[in-house]
Amino acid sequence: MVRESEDAFGRALLDQFQGEKAIGIVERDDGLVETESMAWYFSENRKWHSAERRALRYLSGRILDVGCGAGRVALHAQERGHDVVAIDVSPLAIDVCRRRGVRDARVLPFTRIDSSLGRFDTVVMFGNNFGLFASPQRARWMLRRLKGLTNAGARILAVSYDPYTTASSRELSYHERNRKRGRMAGQWRIRVRYETYATPWADYLMVSLAEMEELVVGTGWHVQRAFQDESFYAAVLELGSDGTHSRGAV
Repeated sequence: MVRESEDAFGRALLDQFQGEKAIGIVERDDGLVETESMAWYFSENRKWHSAERRALRYLSGRILDVGCGAGRVALHAQERGHDVVAIDVSPLAIDVCRRRGVRDARVLPFTRIDSSLGRFDTVVMFGNNFGLFASPQRARWMLRRLKGLTNAGARILAVSYDPYTTASSRELSYHERNRKRGRMAGQWRIRVRYETYATPWADYLMVSLAEMEELVVGTGWHVQRAFQDESFYAAVLELGSDGTHSRGAV
């Protein structure tokens, strides 16, 4: 369970929900600091990244919304008539989801999902939440676990940031630093800060489309297609034969 003092993300979401202009801080282990407006987590789907909007066409059946934040995906899916289970590690984020009308929102780490949730037809990992797989090893483990919690023909709609679409010397140095430590280039170690709150440090995995296709081999999933939006893309993973070649970004 996330302690109150660690729930920086949820505290920022709650303040935004209550009318403040909340700005979160993402801190990386090499000292990089970036700011993030919490308003985006409350945006309607017409304002989402085009890659996410295009991937919504593949939303079907019963849905698991992973890392649900303020509930933007869960609410949209509910409006379309889907049964949705929304999960997040942040108690305050789940509080915001419930206040906004998400019918089934639970404080639950991604790694602790099990058969008590029932089976799903679509797993949504929008907002760059492919990163929640954290590492190649955990990604493969969780993908196999998801295979056992989903129905035939299920899909994962996952958004990632391609870490190689940069010419920044700082980013390239960080890639090299990660490789020397036996990590993937885009395997960030980050925490979120807001006012006096700070989350624990955690790994967050960002991969290219080619790396994603390689990661899923042997898990029962394959990348069926991907929608590009500058450095971000939304991939549609389907159950079936493993794919080792790109299905192509559109």
